[in-house]
Amino acid sequence: MTRVLVVDDQFLIRAGLVGLLDAAPGFEVVGEAGDGEEAVRLAAESRPDVILMDIRMPGVNGIEATERILAQADGCGPRILILTTFDLDEYVYGALRAGASGFLLKDSGPERLLTAVRAVEVGDALFAPSVTRRLVEAFARQQGVAEESESPPDLDVLTSREVKVLKLTAGGLSNLEIADRLYISEATVKTHLNRTMTKLDLDSRAQAVVVAYETGLVKPGGGSGRQVVPSTE
Repeated sequence: MTRVLVVDDQFLIRAGLVGLLDAAPGFEVVGEAGDGEEAVRLAAESRPDVILMDIRMPGVNGIEATERILAQADGCGPRILILTTFDLDEYVYGALRAGASGFLLKDSGPERLLTAVRAVEVGDALFAPSVTRRLVEAFARQQGVAEESESPPDLDVLTSREVKVLKLTAGGLSNLEIADRLYISEATVKTHLNRTMTKLDLDSRAQAVVVAYETGLVKPGGGSGRQVVPSTE
């Protein structure tokens, strides 16, 4: 059973999401919140597997709520799926940077929503990687998006193979495509990604893509970034 917390400041949208999830087998709505402050409190109380998070809310928005929820999580935090009205949204970029697992357009159909919740729960990429890449490219080099954030982590802690996998992930390749490119198994690709996320203290694959751009490993337009001197494998 997938435990879901629904967060949206518009009552009708929130009620529709709750009704859809309640009617679908395998899902349990453990709470609903009308703002980010309430979402942070309910996330701590109900410990959901997945949070459907509206991004643009008055007061505490989806970015701040995502940061606070993941910061207070004991061990493995919930997967956070951002709800937005349009995909090229710097608020969504900020939420992915903060550790959200993916984003979903509010006009997506019911089946798409349920598939998305299942996907983020098990850690799969929600969209084709190229879609996340398009969003990240649109905002990674804009001035002020990460104005008050900490500096991106140092990639020198990664092995040469982990750097390659991260770069190909940020370049828009799926796990299977990376496996074919590097002549390794898909499971090995996932292992490298998981180790990369642990070393860089990241919460999601999307956050890893953001880091790859912000460190210069990959540049908007597909150009190669700075040379990384990795540790030995």
